[in-house]
Amino acid sequence: MTDSTPQAILAGNEAEYTARVAPGGAAFSAPDSLSLLEAALLEGVRLPSSCRNGTCRACMSRLLAGSVRYRIEWPGLSPDEKDDGFILPCVACATSDVVFEPVAGA
Repeated sequence: MTDSTPQAILAGNEAEYTARVAPGGAAFSAPDSLSLLEAALLEGVRLPSSCRNGTCRACMSRLLAGSVRYRIEWPGLSPDEKDDGFILPCVACATSDVVFEPVAGA
């Protein structure tokens, strides 16, 4: 049986980036094997969240710098929202260093 806990995944050979929550928020390590939300929680950084599967939009944030990939084919964002730089950290994994800002009342 393979251990798929976030701690076990961190022991693998994945790329690791730095994520920063704006404005002036915390910075944390963001391995590409974890969602931004999982990585934040591992380092004690609290972000808004609820479903953790890309449907409720409680974690909706604006990506200010960097790039992400999604764990699911199409997260709960409209094409316009994606074009405008919105992300869902619960299902978004960093592919570079990132800066993002949670959207109040998303």
